[in-house]
Amino acid sequence: MRPVVTLPKAHLHLHFTGSMRHATLVELADRDGIRLPPALVEEWPPQLVATDEKGWFRFQRLYDVARSVLRTEADVHRLVLEAAEDDARDGSVWTEIQVDPSGYGARFGGITAFTDLVIDAARDATERTGTHVAVVVAANRTRHPLDARTLARLAAQYAGRGVVGFGLSNDERRGDTAAFAPAFSIAERAGLSLVPHGGELLGPAHVTQCLDHLHPTRIGHGVRSSEDPAVLSRVADAGVALEVCPTSNVSLGVYATLEEVPVRTLVEAGVDVALGADDPLLFGSRLAGQYNVLRAAQDFSDDELATLAAMSVRRSHAPDDLKAEALTGIERWRTS
Repeated sequence: MRPVVTLPKAHLHLHFTGSMRHATLVELADRDGIRLPPALVEEWPPQLVATDEKGWFRFQRLYDVARSVLRTEADVHRLVLEAAEDDARDGSVWTEIQVDPSGYGARFGGITAFTDLVIDAARDATERTGTHVAVVVAANRTRHPLDARTLARLAAQYAGRGVVGFGLSNDERRGDTAAFAPAFSIAERAGLSLVPHGGELLGPAHVTQCLDHLHPTRIGHGVRSSEDPAVLSRVADAGVALEVCPTSNVSLGVYATLEEVPVRTLVEAGVDVALGADDPLLFGSRLAGQYNVLRAAQDFSDDELATLAAMSVRRSHAPDDLKAEALTGIERWRTS
């Protein structure tokens, strides 16, 4: 078996605060006297089940605590650099890091100033690691849809200047998906990739809502589409890729075991799948780990893993020359 860390790949589902190293979280909290809950210290990685609202609230609370340790511009640069370093070690040639600027704007001079900061950090991390880091601006579906329009206009201003996509995250059970359509229309007109979350905590009907109203390029997760052949066929026919995060699916209780995550079902239906780590800080596993768990739990062959890596590269927003170089490297890994 070839080591998956030498397999070129793209990382398309990675959240900003959730990409933080655990050691960095502990160090920054200690610096500022922030008391971390046991789930983020001696009981890390936390035991999380988010299939009910109480479980999701606990997950979100831990995420908010982690966000609170980011106090300075240097902290932001460090987070993005370390995420790029980790992805570089895992074989990622292109990483799209997803962030909701409204969650940080109050501390960093507003959402525009914070977006500038993240783009600058991504540029610096790219130069220092060789892994290209791009930014996806994500709205929060627990907030008013007008806030999403503000973020979509912000993302549009940076299209082609570090921002490559527009997303919609947080608890799928909250908010009205259709109400976010105007925000996605703004991003679509700007030429951004449309990458909402969907079909993880809710079933295939939610995937249909995303398809109908948000016109996605990719869907974050989308695994529950496997439960309805008609919906799965529609995803495939529309050419929508799914960003599948096996470790987080199990950690959050969407599936009981890694064996149940339906990656093969999705691929066999003609859907492109890009594996992602989601929130390594809370789930304890990074990008290469997603490939390794499929090898261990579902007997994925090297050839199948190479196919998944190629899908991730093709469905990224990377420039054509970088894609071509990565795909050549994948074929070299496949046949070596």
